[in-house]
Amino acid sequence: MPSPLYLIDASTYIFRHYFGLPDNWHSQDGYSTQAVYGYLKFLLSFIEEESPEYIAAAFDESLGNCFRNQIYPAYKANRVLPDEALAFQLNACVEVTGILGITGLASDTHEADDIIGTLAKRGRQMNGRQIIVVSRDKDLMQLVGANDVIWDFGQAEPQDRSAVMDRMGIWPEQLADYLALVGDSVDNIPGVPGIGAKTAAVLLQHFGDVQTLLQAGDQIAEVPVRGAKNLSAKIDAYGEQILMARKLASIAEDAPVGNPELTRQPIALDALADFCQRMGLGERLLERAERLIDSVESGAE
Repeated sequence: MPSPLYLIDASTYIFRHYFGLPDNWHSQDGYSTQAVYGYLKFLLSFIEEESPEYIAAAFDESLGNCFRNQIYPAYKANRVLPDEALAFQLNACVEVTGILGITGLASDTHEADDIIGTLAKRGRQMNGRQIIVVSRDKDLMQLVGANDVIWDFGQAEPQDRSAVMDRMGIWPEQLADYLALVGDSVDNIPGVPGIGAKTAAVLLQHFGDVQTLLQAGDQIAEVPVRGAKNLSAKIDAYGEQILMARKLASIAEDAPVGNPELTRQPIALDALADFCQRMGLGERLLERAERLIDSVESGAE
């Protein structure tokens, strides 16, 4: 089997540390850098444990400009653009990703999920690689193919297709259909009133996808869920919204990413030393990077 392709949903780990770490680190410009510290620590731990040969990190830069806003202007309208202080940390995380030899990608029209989806499709088709999506975002579960996993590194065990079914009651490829029915308040995607997680899962177990569900008519009343007799009329009334919501929830596989380098490059130690000094991160993480480089060099001898 070829080496796996690791695709990191960077925002998961940036915001985890932004909200989860104390304000103990500051840049030379006076900005807080706790998210930068935590994200760099995460990346070093990941490289130490996994030694990935092929890897990329995806960042979100399309808030308000995403192609989904053309479909539904209210998409993610509940999100607030980063202020100057947060934007500083986000940009610093992009910078240090490159310093560690990992390609970082972003788009002003597509989200990080779409970048990951695009690279996952290419990795499977061109090289037959296993895709390891590094994230805790449930939306990315829809990318878990036959040999793939989604993995919240450092927090949980990798989840394959069966684990997704056990957790959600649906297969990964049904997730966009599921969200079209229940909605997603985090992304401001509307759902069908009265259809919750259990009902949506049972409907999809019976009909497979929302296209088939919308054509099922009176057969819906035979599904063993509460209020089944009223579901057919409700689903028919919300048919257009369901199809729109599915478009919003589906991860695109044609993000404009070009042909990025996915082979991990050596750590640029001098640049990292300068970065840690500018960001006020101390010496500990730099020393970890030095040991990591030494271990790679000794292993190559």
